[in-house]
Amino acid sequence: MPKLRGEAFWRETLRSAHYVVAPMVDQSELAWRLLSRRHGAQLCYTPMLHAQVFLRDANYRRENLYDEACPEDRPLIVQFCANDPEVFVQAALLAQDYCDAIDLNLGCPQMIAKRGHYGAFLQEEWDLLQRMILLANEKLSVPITCKIRVFPEIDKTVKYAQMLEKAGCQLLTVHGRTKEQKGPLAGVASWEHIQAVRKAVSIPVFANGNIQCLGDVEECIRKTGVHGVMSAEGNLHNPALFEGRNPLVWEMAEEYLEIVQKYPCPLSYVRAHLFKLWHHTLQVYQQLREELAKVKTLEGIVDVNRELKLRCQEEIANQKEGEKPKEGLPFFHWICQPYIRPGPKERCKENGASEKGVRGKRALEEEEDGNAELLSKNKQKKKLRNPNKSFDPSLKPKYAKCDQCGNPKGNKCVFNMCRGCCKKSAFKATADCPGHGLLFKTKHEKSLSWQSSRRVIQNPEVSRRGAVDVGETAVLKEAGDSAV
Repeated sequence: MPKLRGEAFWRETLRSAHYVVAPMVDQSELAWRLLSRRHGAQLCYTPMLHAQVFLRDANYRRENLYDEACPEDRPLIVQFCANDPEVFVQAALLAQDYCDAIDLNLGCPQMIAKRGHYGAFLQEEWDLLQRMILLANEKLSVPITCKIRVFPEIDKTVKYAQMLEKAGCQLLTVHGRTKEQKGPLAGVASWEHIQAVRKAVSIPVFANGNIQCLGDVEECIRKTGVHGVMSAEGNLHNPALFEGRNPLVWEMAEEYLEIVQKYPCPLSYVRAHLFKLWHHTLQVYQQLREELAKVKTLEGIVDVNRELKLRCQEEIANQKEGEKPKEGLPFFHWICQPYIRPGPKERCKENGASEKGVRGKRALEEEEDGNAELLSKNKQKKKLRNPNKSFDPSLKPKYAKCDQCGNPKGNKCVFNMCRGCCKKSAFKATADCPGHGLLFKTKHEKSLSWQSSRRVIQNPEVSRRGAVDVGETAVLKEAGDSAV
């Protein structure tokens, strides 16, 4: 059967999907996808998978895709991050039998993507992207799709999308934010960019950004003309978003935990999902928030969920007539609803910053005395594990510096260098540094000795002749001694 393309691919293979669950690292696993499909989602993506790791690690393939094969979980698109055409295609070939399309992630804006050189940090390398998509389009039996972020300029974003389409991309998901718009700087996604891309290409387009309820989905489709709308944050806080309803949190949590019993996943995924579902309630019951963070078994998570449910039911029973939700929420905290991420100004005010740009969370000098109340959350956790630990910079040990780079040198290094510089110097000089465990000279001498022994074994005639020569020398020496 020939590979479907463009509109035919979206209509027949993806069943004209309008409601799409985004690829989310450690959050769009099988159990969550099945929950979302039960409540209106028509298409799901796997979490972003690392193509290099997927190619070399059979356990990674099994844990992230092969063991999750499920007839209910279709249509499904597998997303990879990659920066090498051959690696990307080889990984995709191993995955194509378990999905309906392969997606190339060009939208991840996180620092790990910058360090790994993938995601949104490839959006300026058009030649590389063309090669990756052309090769994938040629080799794969399933279509290739892409998820991108926009440039600040609409014209450049349109040319970017047209380049990907020309290379062979069969469906494009456009996140209406730039790669700099993330976390507290996320801001509002630009539907104007998405609309311009939709008008400029002939392949199907999905929109991503600003989706908190079903009304947003419908408005986005109407304003931009896209084929479907993808949700990430909105879906995590309300998996029934595409049904257009706001259920009780414990209903969604209990249903999700039942699915996890059948399709297990790492406990960290489950905990993260409950933190999202119960987000507003956990602001009220801080003690249960701590318990959820520390629990180490699925049964323990179920117990915390049950306790949260009982607390909310008790609160409902004691509720006064006409009482309204607090903290400016549209619904009471035990109802699934979106979380509005505060902008930079609001976040600074929450953390006690002044309007003049003072650092919002806490000044660095406030932590110098090791006061637990002024420490960051990570340092507070370390303090709990080790009460005697001090974070006072004046008490930190002073290290001698490497002669080459200024990093702390090894105390027993024969070159007075850090390990990196020592390794280069020892290799260049064929020397040993026992302090860093570098034995280039010793290994070289052993190698020469081994090669010498190999030559003796391979040439027995030379070995025997050598023995005769030694014998003759001994006889002559003995005769000389007698003469004297």
